[in-house]
Amino acid sequence: MSDLVTGEAVVLGVQPAKLPSRMIACALDLLVLFVVVIGLTLVLALSAPDLDSAAAAAATLCLMVGILVGIPVVVETLSRGRSLGKLALGLRVVRTDGGPVRFRHALVRGLVGFFEIIALAGVPATISSMVSDRGRRLGDVFAGTLVVRERVPGAGGGRSPLPPLPPQLMHALGGELASLDLSAVPDGLWLAVRQYLGRMQQLDPQVSWNLAQQLAADLVTRTGRPAPEGLHPAAYLGAVLAERQQREWRQMTAHQQSAQAFPTPAPAGPALHGHRWAAAPVAAPAPVPAPPTAPALPSPVPQAAPQAAPLAPQPVAAEQAVPVDGGADRHGGFAPPA
Repeated sequence: MSDLVTGEAVVLGVQPAKLPSRMIACALDLLVLFVVVIGLTLVLALSAPDLDSAAAAAATLCLMVGILVGIPVVVETLSRGRSLGKLALGLRVVRTDGGPVRFRHALVRGLVGFFEIIALAGVPATISSMVSDRGRRLGDVFAGTLVVRERVPGAGGGRSPLPPLPPQLMHALGGELASLDLSAVPDGLWLAVRQYLGRMQQLDPQVSWNLAQQLAADLVTRTGRPAPEGLHPAAYLGAVLAERQQREWRQMTAHQQSAQAFPTPAPAGPALHGHRWAAAPVAAPAPVPAPPTAPALPSPVPQAAPQAAPLAPQPVAAEQAVPVDGGADRHGGFAPPA
């Protein structure tokens, strides 16, 4: 049994693949690859019969290396660590933290495996697997991978991982969950519970039981309420996690409803201390009817003052006529000459 620690700090108990099963899977893979090599070699010989011996040997060597290295790398990358032989025996290649392998892991395993399995007849791979406590060959050591068993005998087989719950116990569990205070449970513990429940069926039964008991004890310590008697720890974890998710959903629904009922208006006004506030739209005021106005009166045009008519020369009376010759008037005076 091997304990893998995931990136979420969850310890997974997995069973590494034994040396005989790995050898059988490798033999099946090599058998398929050599059949492909022989078939392509015959096709090359029939399609180009005029090649000399040196060119034919070089082409065969390149074809063999490309197939024996390229095909396993591509297959392991696309299938997330499963080849034809591993799929037949229920094996998978994973990283040392339990994650799926990538192209670089498959490439390192393929390059190292060509020398330690094919070129050296598998002697270094066998010795390394026998010495390692996890059965890792040199390619696994350099790539940081591990071959584990996906189908563990007696760890699944279609049966339910949890026993059925009686109605009385379910009723008691519902009352306990409604009164639990989940505010003291940290996010890291919730994450560990979710990771365990998602991978519970992939673990060994004993490891799964021990991990469920540990997580349930941590929840009981945080909540301060003991779990009901006779309840499977994994079922208790699932029920508490479902209760937390249901509470979060109710809070989110109530918040959305309150936000729709009472929308918060955006603050209006200019920018304040470097923050731009969007002004709320202000409705235009209703037009006020103008008071009725009296009809405009024509403004009086000032009349120009009448100009004095030129004085017409007054006729001189006969008695007032002045003699031209400068004679005296009737009063005996003399008029001045004109």
